[in-house]
Amino acid sequence: MMEKRLYKSNENKMVDGVCGGIAEYFQIDPTVVRLGWILFCAMGGSGFLAYIFAAILMPRRQEF
Repeated sequence: MMEKRLYKSNENKMVDGVCGGIAEYFQIDPTVVRLGWILFCAMGGSGFLAYIFAAILMPRRQEF
């Protein structure tokens, strides 16, 4: 059984693929995740900081 992992997206990528990777993990539209991220950014900037942390910590999916 294959383990479900969170990776940055290589296909649904605007800046670094973080929102696309989260959307692929939860199997939802990446636009919904991006709009949610914008909402968090508008609420005191916490979304911007969270995006930076996620971009650093989330690994990129290796294509074989």
